[in-house]
Amino acid sequence: MGWLDALRGIAALVVVFDHSSYAFMAEFRRELMPEFNTSRYGIMVFFLVSGYIIPASLERRGCVRTFWIGRVSRIYPLWVAVITAVLAASMFGVAEIRDFGGQSVATVAVAHATLFQELLGTPNLLLVLWTLSYEMAFYLLVVALFSVRLHKRSGTAAVSLAVLAAVSVAVGSTLPVSALSGMAGTGMLVAVAASVMVVAICCASTTSPAVRVFGAVLGGLLALALVAFNGTVPMWEGLVILAVMFLGTAVYRAESGQSSWGYVACTAVVVVTCAVGAAYRYGDGTHFTRRSWITAFLLAVLTFGVGLAMRRRRIPRWLTGLGTISYSVYLVHPVLLAVTDGTIGRWQQDNLVLELAFYAVLLPLSVVTYRYIEVPGQTWGRKLARRVQRP
Repeated sequence: MGWLDALRGIAALVVVFDHSSYAFMAEFRRELMPEFNTSRYGIMVFFLVSGYIIPASLERRGCVRTFWIGRVSRIYPLWVAVITAVLAASMFGVAEIRDFGGQSVATVAVAHATLFQELLGTPNLLLVLWTLSYEMAFYLLVVALFSVRLHKRSGTAAVSLAVLAAVSVAVGSTLPVSALSGMAGTGMLVAVAASVMVVAICCASTTSPAVRVFGAVLGGLLALALVAFNGTVPMWEGLVILAVMFLGTAVYRAESGQSSWGYVACTAVVVVTCAVGAAYRYGDGTHFTRRSWITAFLLAVLTFGVGLAMRRRRIPRWLTGLGTISYSVYLVHPVLLAVTDGTIGRWQQDNLVLELAFYAVLLPLSVVTYRYIEVPGQTWGRKLARRVQRP
Protein backbone atom coordinates (compact mmCIF):
# COMPACT_ATOMS: atom_id res chain seq x y z
CA MET A 1 0.00 0.00 0.00
CA GLY A 2 3.01 2.32 -0.18
CA TRP A 3 1.79 3.80 -3.46
CA LEU A 4 -1.48 4.82 -1.80
CA ASP A 5 0.42 6.50 1.03
CA ALA A 6 2.48 8.36 -1.56
CA LEU A 7 -0.67 9.59 -3.29
CA ARG A 8 -2.16 10.77 0.00
CA GLY A 9 1.02 12.62 0.84
CA ILE A 10 1.06 14.41 -2.51
CA ALA A 11 -2.63 15.29 -2.24
CA ALA A 12 -2.16 16.67 1.27
CA LEU A 13 0.69 18.95 0.19
CA VAL A 14 -1.32 20.30 -2.73
CA VAL A 15 -4.35 21.05 -0.54
CA VAL A 16 -2.11 22.80 1.99
CA PHE A 17 -0.67 24.94 -0.79
CA ASP A 18 -4.15 25.77 -2.03
CA HIS A 19 -5.12 27.19 1.36
CA SER A 20 -1.80 28.69 2.43
CA SER A 21 -1.40 30.48 -0.88
CA TYR A 22 -4.26 32.76 0.12
CA ALA A 23 -2.00 34.14 2.84
CA PHE A 24 1.50 33.95 1.37
CA MET A 25 1.30 33.50 -2.42
CA ALA A 26 -1.77 35.51 -3.42
CA GLU A 27 -0.40 36.83 -6.72
CA PHE A 28 0.73 33.41 -7.90
CA ARG A 29 -2.59 31.93 -6.83
CA ARG A 30 -4.57 34.45 -8.89
CA GLU A 31 -2.62 33.42 -11.98
CA LEU A 32 -2.81 29.68 -11.29
CA MET A 33 -6.43 29.18 -10.30
CA PRO A 34 -8.04 30.05 -13.68
CA GLU A 35 -6.04 27.19 -15.19
CA PHE A 36 -5.72 24.64 -12.37
CA ASN A 37 -7.89 24.25 -9.28
CA THR A 38 -5.40 22.88 -6.78
CA SER A 39 -8.02 22.16 -4.15
CA ARG A 40 -10.14 20.00 -6.46
CA TYR A 41 -7.04 18.15 -7.61
CA GLY A 42 -5.99 17.24 -4.08
CA ILE A 43 -9.40 16.14 -2.87
CA MET A 44 -10.11 14.05 -5.99
CA VAL A 45 -6.88 12.15 -5.38
CA PHE A 46 -7.96 11.69 -1.75
CA PHE A 47 -11.38 10.42 -2.84
CA LEU A 48 -9.87 7.92 -5.28
CA VAL A 49 -7.62 6.57 -2.54
CA SER A 50 -10.55 6.36 -0.09
CA GLY A 51 -12.56 4.51 -2.69
CA TYR A 52 -9.79 1.93 -2.96
CA ILE A 53 -9.14 1.51 0.76
CA ILE A 54 -12.50 1.78 2.55
CA PRO A 55 -14.36 -1.19 0.96
CA ALA A 56 -11.20 -3.30 1.36
CA SER A 57 -11.18 -2.41 5.06
CA LEU A 58 -14.83 -3.40 5.51
CA GLU A 59 -14.53 -6.64 3.57
CA ARG A 60 -11.34 -7.66 5.35
CA ARG A 61 -13.13 -7.36 8.67
CA GLY A 62 -16.39 -8.82 7.35
CA CYS A 63 -18.19 -7.03 10.20
CA VAL A 64 -20.04 -3.72 9.99
CA ARG A 65 -19.71 -3.14 13.74
CA THR A 66 -15.93 -3.32 13.76
CA PHE A 67 -15.80 -1.28 10.55
CA TRP A 68 -17.55 1.63 12.28
CA ILE A 69 -15.31 1.28 15.32
CA GLY A 70 -12.31 1.53 13.02
CA ARG A 71 -13.68 4.62 11.27
CA VAL A 72 -14.53 6.36 14.55
CA SER A 73 -11.11 5.67 16.07
CA ARG A 74 -9.42 6.82 12.87
CA ILE A 75 -11.30 10.08 12.35
CA TYR A 76 -12.62 11.45 15.63
CA PRO A 77 -9.61 11.75 17.99
CA LEU A 78 -7.75 14.22 15.76
CA TRP A 79 -11.05 15.83 14.70
CA VAL A 80 -11.86 16.60 18.34
CA ALA A 81 -8.33 17.89 18.94
CA VAL A 82 -8.28 20.35 16.03
CA ILE A 83 -11.77 21.67 16.77
CA THR A 84 -10.79 22.17 20.40
CA ALA A 85 -7.61 23.94 19.29
CA VAL A 86 -9.37 26.37 16.95
CA LEU A 87 -12.03 27.17 19.56
CA ALA A 88 -9.31 27.81 22.14
CA ALA A 89 -7.41 30.01 19.69
CA SER A 90 -10.60 31.97 19.09
CA MET A 91 -11.18 32.45 22.81
CA PHE A 92 -7.66 33.85 23.20
CA GLY A 93 -8.14 36.19 20.25
CA VAL A 94 -5.48 34.72 17.98
CA ALA A 95 -7.91 33.20 15.48
CA GLU A 96 -11.35 33.89 14.11
CA ILE A 97 -14.03 31.27 13.51
CA ARG A 98 -16.69 31.41 10.83
CA ASP A 99 -20.10 33.00 11.28
CA PHE A 100 -22.83 30.36 11.50
CA GLY A 101 -25.62 32.62 10.32
CA GLY A 102 -27.61 32.61 13.53
CA GLN A 103 -27.75 28.83 13.87
CA SER A 104 -27.92 27.58 17.43
CA VAL A 105 -24.92 26.06 19.16
CA ALA A 106 -26.80 22.77 19.45
CA THR A 107 -27.52 22.65 15.71
CA VAL A 108 -23.92 23.39 14.79
CA ALA A 109 -22.56 20.89 17.33
CA VAL A 110 -24.86 18.04 16.29
CA ALA A 111 -24.25 18.68 12.58
CA HIS A 112 -20.49 18.56 13.10
CA ALA A 113 -20.67 15.51 15.36
CA THR A 114 -22.30 13.54 12.54
CA LEU A 115 -19.58 14.81 10.15
CA PHE A 116 -22.47 15.66 7.82
CA GLN A 117 -22.39 19.43 8.44
CA GLU A 118 -21.51 20.18 4.80
CA LEU A 119 -24.62 18.30 3.69
CA LEU A 120 -26.89 19.70 6.41
CA GLY A 121 -26.67 23.40 5.62
CA THR A 122 -24.26 24.21 8.46
CA PRO A 123 -21.05 26.13 7.68
CA ASN A 124 -17.90 24.16 8.44
CA LEU A 125 -15.98 25.21 11.52
CA LEU A 126 -12.84 24.45 9.52
CA LEU A 127 -12.96 24.67 5.74
CA VAL A 128 -11.43 21.22 5.11
CA LEU A 129 -14.10 19.42 7.12
CA TRP A 130 -16.44 19.51 4.12
CA THR A 131 -14.71 16.52 2.52
CA LEU A 132 -15.42 14.39 5.61
CA SER A 133 -19.13 14.79 4.89
CA TYR A 134 -18.68 13.09 1.52
CA GLU A 135 -16.46 10.46 3.13
CA MET A 136 -19.25 9.70 5.61
CA ALA A 137 -21.79 9.47 2.78
CA PHE A 138 -19.49 7.00 1.03
CA TYR A 139 -19.12 4.91 4.22
CA LEU A 140 -22.90 4.62 4.51
CA LEU A 141 -23.24 3.61 0.86
CA VAL A 142 -20.46 1.03 1.13
CA VAL A 143 -22.08 -0.50 4.22
CA ALA A 144 -25.45 -0.57 2.43
CA LEU A 145 -24.06 -2.38 -0.61
CA PHE A 146 -22.10 -4.80 1.60
CA SER A 147 -25.17 -5.64 3.67
CA VAL A 148 -27.34 -6.43 0.62
CA ARG A 149 -24.47 -8.35 -1.02
CA LEU A 150 -24.05 -5.93 -3.94
CA HIS A 151 -20.68 -4.63 -2.83
CA LYS A 152 -18.79 -6.21 -5.72
CA ARG A 153 -20.72 -4.17 -8.27
CA SER A 154 -18.53 -1.12 -7.74
CA GLY A 155 -18.22 -0.39 -11.43
CA THR A 156 -22.00 -0.36 -11.82
CA ALA A 157 -22.30 2.06 -8.90
CA ALA A 158 -19.62 4.36 -10.34
CA VAL A 159 -21.18 4.41 -13.81
CA SER A 160 -24.72 4.93 -12.46
CA LEU A 161 -23.68 7.90 -10.33
CA ALA A 162 -21.63 9.43 -13.14
CA VAL A 163 -24.50 9.09 -15.63
CA LEU A 164 -26.91 10.64 -13.12
CA ALA A 165 -24.50 13.55 -12.73
CA ALA A 166 -24.42 14.10 -16.49
CA VAL A 167 -28.19 13.78 -16.78
CA SER A 168 -28.79 16.27 -13.96
CA VAL A 169 -26.90 18.88 -15.96
CA ALA A 170 -28.36 17.87 -19.32
CA VAL A 171 -31.94 18.30 -18.13
CA GLY A 172 -31.05 21.66 -16.62
CA SER A 173 -31.79 20.85 -12.99
CA THR A 174 -32.73 24.08 -11.23
CA LEU A 175 -32.60 22.78 -7.67
CA PRO A 176 -30.65 25.24 -5.51
CA VAL A 177 -27.82 24.08 -3.30
CA SER A 178 -28.95 23.04 0.18
CA ALA A 179 -32.50 22.57 -1.14
CA LEU A 180 -33.66 20.38 1.77
CA SER A 181 -32.37 22.87 4.34
CA GLY A 182 -34.31 25.61 2.58
CA MET A 183 -37.54 23.62 2.68
CA ALA A 184 -37.38 22.01 6.12
CA GLY A 185 -35.11 24.42 7.97
CA THR A 186 -31.56 23.65 9.01
CA GLY A 187 -32.38 22.82 12.61
CA MET A 188 -35.09 20.35 11.69
CA LEU A 189 -32.98 18.71 8.98
CA VAL A 190 -30.03 18.32 11.36
CA ALA A 191 -32.24 16.71 14.02
CA VAL A 192 -33.88 14.31 11.56
CA ALA A 193 -30.66 13.38 9.74
CA ALA A 194 -28.74 12.81 12.99
CA SER A 195 -31.51 10.58 14.33
CA VAL A 196 -31.74 8.59 11.10
CA MET A 197 -27.98 8.20 10.99
CA VAL A 198 -27.79 6.86 14.56
CA VAL A 199 -30.63 4.42 13.92
CA ALA A 200 -29.08 3.31 10.63
CA ILE A 201 -25.63 2.64 12.09
CA CYS A 202 -26.99 0.89 15.18
CA CYS A 203 -29.31 -1.33 13.14
CA ALA A 204 -26.62 -2.13 10.57
CA SER A 205 -24.33 -3.25 13.39
CA THR A 206 -26.74 -5.77 14.91
CA THR A 207 -26.69 -9.56 14.49
CA SER A 208 -30.22 -9.79 13.08
CA PRO A 209 -30.02 -10.09 9.26
CA ALA A 210 -33.31 -8.28 8.64
CA VAL A 211 -32.53 -5.41 11.03
CA ARG A 212 -29.00 -5.17 9.66
CA VAL A 213 -30.21 -4.82 6.08
CA PHE A 214 -32.86 -2.28 7.11
CA GLY A 215 -30.31 -0.09 8.88
CA ALA A 216 -27.79 -0.32 6.06
CA VAL A 217 -30.32 0.59 3.36
CA LEU A 218 -31.66 3.43 5.50
CA GLY A 219 -28.16 4.87 5.87
CA GLY A 220 -27.47 4.54 2.15
CA LEU A 221 -30.70 6.35 1.25
CA LEU A 222 -29.86 9.13 3.72
CA ALA A 223 -26.44 9.57 2.13
CA LEU A 224 -27.81 9.70 -1.41
CA ALA A 225 -30.54 12.17 -0.48
CA LEU A 226 -28.17 14.56 1.26
CA VAL A 227 -25.51 14.45 -1.46
CA ALA A 228 -28.00 14.94 -4.28
CA PHE A 229 -30.33 17.48 -2.71
CA ASN A 230 -28.53 19.31 0.08
CA GLY A 231 -24.88 19.76 -0.83
CA THR A 232 -23.28 23.18 -1.09
CA VAL A 233 -21.91 22.16 -4.49
CA PRO A 234 -24.25 21.53 -7.45
CA MET A 235 -25.94 18.14 -7.65
CA TRP A 236 -23.74 16.99 -10.53
CA GLU A 237 -20.50 17.58 -8.61
CA GLY A 238 -21.73 15.79 -5.50
CA LEU A 239 -22.67 12.76 -7.61
CA VAL A 240 -19.32 12.90 -9.42
CA ILE A 241 -17.51 12.81 -6.08
CA LEU A 242 -19.31 9.59 -5.15
CA ALA A 243 -18.70 8.17 -8.63
CA VAL A 244 -14.98 8.90 -8.28
CA MET A 245 -14.82 7.04 -4.97
CA PHE A 246 -16.57 4.02 -6.46
CA LEU A 247 -14.14 4.19 -9.39
CA GLY A 248 -11.37 3.77 -6.81
CA THR A 249 -13.26 0.75 -5.48
CA ALA A 250 -13.51 -0.70 -8.99
CA VAL A 251 -9.72 -0.47 -9.25
CA TYR A 252 -9.43 -2.39 -5.98
CA ARG A 253 -11.71 -5.09 -7.40
CA ALA A 254 -9.44 -5.56 -10.41
CA GLU A 255 -6.29 -5.48 -8.30
CA SER A 256 -7.66 -8.18 -6.00
CA GLY A 257 -8.79 -10.35 -8.91
CA GLN A 258 -12.54 -9.79 -8.41
CA SER A 259 -13.03 -8.20 -11.84
CA SER A 260 -11.09 -7.60 -15.04
CA TRP A 261 -8.90 -4.63 -15.88
CA GLY A 262 -10.82 -4.19 -19.11
CA TYR A 263 -14.03 -3.69 -17.12
CA VAL A 264 -12.31 -1.12 -14.91
CA ALA A 265 -10.97 0.72 -17.97
CA CYS A 266 -14.47 0.97 -19.43
CA THR A 267 -15.79 2.19 -16.08
CA ALA A 268 -13.09 4.86 -15.92
CA VAL A 269 -13.87 6.06 -19.44
CA VAL A 270 -17.56 6.47 -18.61
CA VAL A 271 -16.91 8.22 -15.29
CA VAL A 272 -14.35 10.61 -16.74
CA THR A 273 -16.47 11.37 -19.81
CA CYS A 274 -19.59 12.08 -17.77
CA ALA A 275 -17.70 14.20 -15.21
CA VAL A 276 -15.93 16.30 -17.83
CA GLY A 277 -19.12 16.61 -19.88
CA ALA A 278 -21.11 17.73 -16.85
CA ALA A 279 -18.49 20.28 -15.85
CA TYR A 280 -18.25 21.61 -19.40
CA ARG A 281 -22.01 21.97 -19.80
CA TYR A 282 -22.44 23.47 -16.34
CA GLY A 283 -19.50 25.88 -16.61
CA ASP A 284 -19.54 29.31 -18.17
CA GLY A 285 -16.08 29.07 -19.72
CA THR A 286 -14.44 31.21 -17.04
CA HIS A 287 -12.02 30.34 -14.31
CA PHE A 288 -13.77 27.65 -12.27
CA THR A 289 -15.82 24.85 -13.71
CA ARG A 290 -14.57 24.54 -17.24
CA ARG A 291 -10.83 25.03 -17.37
CA SER A 292 -9.57 24.77 -13.84
CA TRP A 293 -12.01 22.09 -12.61
CA ILE A 294 -11.60 19.87 -15.66
CA THR A 295 -7.81 20.22 -15.65
CA ALA A 296 -7.65 19.38 -11.95
CA PHE A 297 -9.99 16.42 -12.33
CA LEU A 298 -8.12 14.91 -15.26
CA LEU A 299 -4.75 15.37 -13.55
CA ALA A 300 -6.09 13.73 -10.38
CA VAL A 301 -7.23 10.66 -12.34
CA LEU A 302 -3.90 10.61 -14.18
CA THR A 303 -1.98 10.86 -10.90
CA PHE A 304 -3.90 7.92 -9.48
CA GLY A 305 -3.22 5.96 -12.67
CA VAL A 306 0.51 6.67 -12.48
CA GLY A 307 0.55 5.59 -8.82
CA LEU A 308 -1.28 2.40 -9.76
CA ALA A 309 1.21 1.67 -12.54
CA MET A 310 4.11 2.11 -10.10
CA ARG A 311 2.58 0.09 -7.26
CA ARG A 312 5.15 -2.71 -7.61
CA ARG A 313 8.10 -0.35 -7.39
CA ARG A 314 9.92 0.86 -4.32
CA ILE A 315 8.41 4.07 -2.94
CA PRO A 316 10.73 6.54 -1.14
CA ARG A 317 10.30 6.31 2.62
CA TRP A 318 9.88 10.05 3.01
CA LEU A 319 6.92 9.95 0.63
CA THR A 320 5.20 7.04 2.36
CA GLY A 321 5.92 8.75 5.67
CA LEU A 322 4.23 11.87 4.40
CA GLY A 323 1.22 9.78 3.47
CA THR A 324 1.15 8.28 6.95
CA ILE A 325 0.76 11.72 8.52
CA SER A 326 -1.44 13.08 5.70
CA TYR A 327 -4.61 13.14 7.83
CA SER A 328 -2.80 15.24 10.43
CA VAL A 329 -1.41 17.51 7.72
CA TYR A 330 -4.90 17.90 6.28
CA LEU A 331 -6.65 18.76 9.56
CA VAL A 332 -3.91 20.67 11.36
CA HIS A 333 -2.99 23.14 8.61
CA PRO A 334 -6.29 25.13 8.77
CA VAL A 335 -5.77 25.68 12.51
CA LEU A 336 -2.23 26.90 11.88
CA LEU A 337 -3.49 29.16 9.10
CA ALA A 338 -6.19 30.59 11.37
CA VAL A 339 -3.47 31.48 13.88
CA THR A 340 -1.21 33.09 11.25
CA ASP A 341 -4.17 35.05 9.88
CA GLY A 342 -4.91 36.32 13.38
CA THR A 343 -1.30 37.25 14.13
CA ILE A 344 0.90 38.14 11.13
CA GLY A 345 -2.04 38.50 8.72
CA ARG A 346 -2.10 37.91 4.96
CA TRP A 347 0.46 39.28 2.51
CA GLN A 348 -0.52 41.15 -0.61
CA GLN A 349 2.68 40.15 -2.40
CA ASP A 350 4.12 36.67 -2.82
CA ASN A 351 6.44 35.61 -0.02
CA LEU A 352 8.01 32.23 -0.74
CA VAL A 353 10.01 32.32 2.49
CA LEU A 354 6.85 32.48 4.61
CA GLU A 355 5.22 29.77 2.49
CA LEU A 356 8.16 27.43 3.10
CA ALA A 357 8.28 28.40 6.78
CA PHE A 358 4.63 27.43 7.07
CA TYR A 359 5.44 23.93 5.81
CA ALA A 360 8.49 23.80 8.10
CA VAL A 361 6.22 24.33 11.12
CA LEU A 362 3.29 22.26 9.86
CA LEU A 363 5.07 18.99 9.06
CA PRO A 364 6.80 18.47 12.45
CA LEU A 365 3.60 19.47 14.20
CA SER A 366 1.70 16.89 12.15
CA VAL A 367 4.21 14.22 13.16
CA VAL A 368 3.48 15.05 16.80
CA THR A 369 -0.30 14.94 16.37
CA TYR A 370 -0.04 11.67 14.48
CA ARG A 371 2.17 10.09 17.13
CA TYR A 372 0.27 11.27 20.20
CA ILE A 373 -3.32 11.59 18.97
CA GLU A 374 -3.89 9.44 15.88
CA VAL A 375 -1.87 6.38 16.90
CA PRO A 376 -3.38 6.05 20.42
CA GLY A 377 -6.87 6.46 18.95
CA GLN A 378 -6.30 3.74 16.37
CA THR A 379 -4.77 1.46 18.97
CA TRP A 380 -7.83 1.87 21.17
CA GLY A 381 -10.06 1.17 18.18
CA ARG A 382 -8.27 -2.07 17.33
CA LYS A 383 -8.53 -3.29 20.92
CA LEU A 384 -12.23 -2.51 21.07
CA ALA A 385 -12.83 -4.13 17.68
CA ARG A 386 -11.21 -7.37 18.88
CA ARG A 387 -13.56 -7.44 21.87
CA VAL A 388 -16.75 -7.01 19.87
CA GLN A 389 -15.74 -8.98 16.75
CA ARG A 390 -18.34 -11.65 16.03
CA PRO A 391 -17.06 -15.17 15.30
